[in-house]
Amino acid sequence: MTTLSETDALDGLRDALGQLKNRETVALRLLESSAKHSFDPDTELDWDAPFEDGKWFWPPELVSLYGTPMWRRMSEEQRMLLSRHEAAALASLGIWFELILMQLLVRHIYDKSATSAHVRYALTEIEDECRHSKMFARVIAHSGTPWYPVTRAHHNLGRLFKTISTTPGSFTATLLGEEVLDWMQRLTFPDERVQPLIRGVTRIHVIEEARHVRYAREELRRQMMTAPRWSQEFTRVSSGEFARVFSVAFVNPEVYTNVGLDRREAVAQVRTSAHRREVMQQGAKKLTDFLDDIGVLRGVGRRLWRSSGLLA
Repeated sequence: MTTLSETDALDGLRDALGQLKNRETVALRLLESSAKHSFDPDTELDWDAPFEDGKWFWPPELVSLYGTPMWRRMSEEQRMLLSRHEAAALASLGIWFELILMQLLVRHIYDKSATSAHVRYALTEIEDECRHSKMFARVIAHSGTPWYPVTRAHHNLGRLFKTISTTPGSFTATLLGEEVLDWMQRLTFPDERVQPLIRGVTRIHVIEEARHVRYAREELRRQMMTAPRWSQEFTRVSSGEFARVFSVAFVNPEVYTNVGLDRREAVAQVRTSAHRREVMQQGAKKLTDFLDDIGVLRGVGRRLWRSSGLLA
């Protein structure tokens, strides 16, 4: 397979989604949007307001045990407490992903022109992610819940991935970390059953992450057209394995222990829950459709995605 130069890629090259967009044009538009629609969570959100009685910290339908026999046995108070801890666990997972993403972005721009709009936008996105990580950490502390780190094995896999990942692999993992949570947060911020602070946090994240997704999608399209064949195949396999890690790490089992539930029984019921499987696949559908269109979901990679439970 011939490796195309970036000049060729920007000169009318097309994939299944149409003609690739000019990298600088995309970045300039994203920079303009960032200037108009960026937020400082420290001043934008009311951190002094108490949580409201009777409100959820995550929509109940998105709580992992929803619809299971264990859920039906739980009191409403215990269900809301579980939503509180799962929101904290997802915020903790978000911090882990964003720390990885920031390092991958720095690697991506390390050998590119610092004066380009593409690099300027990457630096802008890193600024956004710094604010998001601080916002997530603050909401965990404010909620009175523990920080829920990923397992040591997943922590070290993340360290390895940051070291060996190719550019297309990095952007595929970026989209995986962003788009499933984004789908859930789009259901959360308009939901009046949910605590106002949580709705505010998810609203900020959704607005700013929309730019990040656009940047990653456009770059991944370019990379899957121009990268060497071995890099494309590595992206397929590594993204499938990362999907498997993501699906396991999505809810920390410690949340069940901390709300007084039998951890083993809870994990077993989540794994066999048709509702939970549908939620995760629906959350990933826009992403998996996109990855399928640009040739990521092929061969071994597709089988790994299926085994993750994120692809029907």
